[in-house]
Amino acid sequence: MGLTDVRTDDLKRAFQLLIRGELTCPLSPWELARCGLQHTTEAMLGSLRGLDAVAVRAVLTAVLAERLK
Repeated sequence: MGLTDVRTDDLKRAFQLLIRGELTCPLSPWELARCGLQHTTEAMLGSLRGLDAVAVRAVLTAVLAERLK
């Protein structure tokens, strides 16, 4: 499934938080909940668990670019 179940607005929010340094990686359920993204935990961790910030940023950039083209 990847990130198809995550709303675009939630991906944008995660990307913004990551860029500002407010979302730390590797992602965890606690970290997503702390940032108000607890409803995305299953999908986000399914695709992004264990990745560092550079990799998460790359994935989010690719997904958002495809959705917003």
